[in-house]
Amino acid sequence: MIALCIYYFVLLLAYLGRSTTATRTPSSQNLAAAKYSTAHSLGDGYQFDPRDGWEAINMTDLQYKYKRSPGHSGTHDSSKSHKPGIAHIGKIVASSVDRIFKGLKGIGKPEPVIITWYTGHDLKNPSCWSDGNWAPTDNSFACALTMEGWKGKPKCFKFLELCNTPKKCVFVRVVDTCAGCAPGSKHVDLTKAAFKQLADLDEGKTEVQCRGATEPDTWVDRLWGPKVHHN
Repeated sequence: MIALCIYYFVLLLAYLGRSTTATRTPSSQNLAAAKYSTAHSLGDGYQFDPRDGWEAINMTDLQYKYKRSPGHSGTHDSSKSHKPGIAHIGKIVASSVDRIFKGLKGIGKPEPVIITWYTGHDLKNPSCWSDGNWAPTDNSFACALTMEGWKGKPKCFKFLELCNTPKKCVFVRVVDTCAGCAPGSKHVDLTKAAFKQLADLDEGKTEVQCRGATEPDTWVDRLWGPKVHHN
């Protein structure tokens, strides 16, 4: 438990360090944001095993919606942020870690998918919402899926766990459809932040393993968008 507390403490410090907000009070939500915006591991010694449902995919058999080219990063505000005391942060980490453990977990049978990334205008008006009041940003952990032909495709607002290797996995939320993805393909178009945790943006596309995931115990709108209450 001590080692895990230290791990999440380091994540939170990193998250606060890259924040551009002038004043930020650490909380369970900030700790969750730090955790879920960083790739996680399935555990030491874990290997993808076909008996568990993991399988390979031949990328040359798939079509891709368009060629990716790396973009230029925008400038960020470098103004200093007020940071809470180390002891205060430590107390929050210790009290929040149990709640974070109840968060997202991969479930179900994995399947191979292709991932790409999208940005700019493509982020606007995600199809899972009808009111258009929210859209992901490059820093969100969200995705768009093949529009048609993917049998058993995850539904809107579901969470997915994507793994490039057993030590490089992220959770994303389904928020949109990908009109440019080849019909029938198992294609997950990711926000830049999510893709960067799995592969270099210059790579453009790669194959990963995908399975469903539970919903998080601590919700972070800026990562996943507004929570939807099912009747």
